[in-house]
Amino acid sequence: MNNVIIIGGGIAGLCAAIAFQKMGLDVKVYDKNNQPTVAGTGIIIAPNAMQALEPYGVSAQIRRVGNESDGIRLLSEKGNTFSKLTVPTNYPKMYSIHRKDLHQLLLSALHPGTVEWGKECLRIEQNKEDTIQIIFRDGSEAQGNILVAADGIHSIVRKQLSQSDGYRFAGYTCWRGVIPAENLSLMNDFIETWGTKGRFGIVPLPNNEVYWYALINAQANDPRFSAYTIDDLYNHFKTYHDPIPNILKNAKKHQMIHRDIMDIVPMKQFFDKRIVFIGDAAHALTPNLGQGACQAIEDARILAECIQKNADYQEAFIEYDKKRRNRIEKISNQAWKIGKIAQMESKALTALRNQVMKQTPQWIYQRQAHDLYKFQL
Repeated sequence: MNNVIIIGGGIAGLCAAIAFQKMGLDVKVYDKNNQPTVAGTGIIIAPNAMQALEPYGVSAQIRRVGNESDGIRLLSEKGNTFSKLTVPTNYPKMYSIHRKDLHQLLLSALHPGTVEWGKECLRIEQNKEDTIQIIFRDGSEAQGNILVAADGIHSIVRKQLSQSDGYRFAGYTCWRGVIPAENLSLMNDFIETWGTKGRFGIVPLPNNEVYWYALINAQANDPRFSAYTIDDLYNHFKTYHDPIPNILKNAKKHQMIHRDIMDIVPMKQFFDKRIVFIGDAAHALTPNLGQGACQAIEDARILAECIQKNADYQEAFIEYDKKRRNRIEKISNQAWKIGKIAQMESKALTALRNQVMKQTPQWIYQRQAHDLYKFQL
């Protein structure tokens, strides 16, 4: 097996392509967008993803251009810290970076011409003995020995194979944006505020920018929230601690992205014949542990290692599924539960939650951080 086709040129697909090229495989990535298009927001690369990317020189690049932090602080709406998830010693730090910069960095690690843009996958045929065929919307076709489906939560490849989509609406909706950090009193910490009106995250980025996000409990596809403006968000969060109201005041001139938060129940099997699924296509997570992209990066590295070890692609897929299954299901469940706890609205319950979290011994948080941030092949 030497010819790999990847559908999807996001973080999962590009990381898989980098790993395969390092192994000397012939790789082609096809993406439906006409050019590299990445949502204008920030991203946190956690220590486990930094470890997974280490052999490819990508971690060194992220360290060079990213904004370093040793953890995430949780604050009450009044601005009091009640918990901190700290990166354990001997682990890489976590880094924030603009998504477009990460995307560019991954693209530059690939051989020129690896990615073909404007190629929307329409249909897959895997009835030949040693190849799989992809038919694109423009009428062109591609053939490979295996297909890596890295085409996100709304995966066309997954939908072609399975009638059930497995989507779960998490019960809250999210706005995100990036603005210049000038005139804002920011600490270098990554912080998330848990209050009775919802959550607000502040992540300093390189180049004197700040990534912000807001989460409010909602019904799915709520037209009221779909119509929300920055002014509405400001009015909703104006009683929260500084610099939250200021961030929303400054966000007026800038684009914000809105979407309901959902995940997909991890697929029962991450492969089907010659097709293997990675990232959100296999197991989209809620963002509550900051692990969506990080688990996609782990997938890419482990899939590449399994293919390198096993001459038979089927054996490689079985091993990949086995190695990823428990970790993905555990993190998916954890992220879902944390979302429920973080989105509490009752004053009495949030006060109790903050108190309990404040009094939780540090070693418990350290153990949780160790489990989350330890990358294992």
